[in-house]
Amino acid sequence: MIKHVLLVCTGNICRSPLAEALLIRTLKERGIEGVTVTSAGTGAWDGAPASEGAYLVGLERGLDLSGHRARLLTRDLVDQADLILTMARHHRARVDELGGEGRVFVLGEYAGKGAEAAEVSDPFGGDLEVYRNTCAELEGMMAATAERLATEGQRGDRR
Repeated sequence: MIKHVLLVCTGNICRSPLAEALLIRTLKERGIEGVTVTSAGTGAWDGAPASEGAYLVGLERGLDLSGHRARLLTRDLVDQADLILTMARHHRARVDELGGEGRVFVLGEYAGKGAEAAEVSDPFGGDLEVYRNTCAELEGMMAATAERLATEGQRGDRR
């Protein structure tokens, strides 16, 4: 059973912090307990706060990213995770290099999207509307992810 989900993007200041907060909320709303959710970035600057766009869009959605601090993806973080969901294919390749092969998926693929819609584009540097679109995309993917976690948890599946 999946106990720890790790979400991965590049800087761990936009997509993965929003995805983390959204998945935590979605799991709680669905009464799914016993799953911890964290995030990291393949090129993160340890300790950096969430980007302004992610922070503001989070507030609009009732998410508080004020306490978020970026973490660089490490082998230890990969080892601790039962399921690793990446925002893009190149992130998945890095997770594989760190020993996560077999436990890593591109988020959209895990959430049931086709290959073309599997990746979540990086909103960094975009205006607030770009962040809103990214957050809306992540909301849908987190709902599908929570549903899959619940279904697989009931069956006792590993993935």
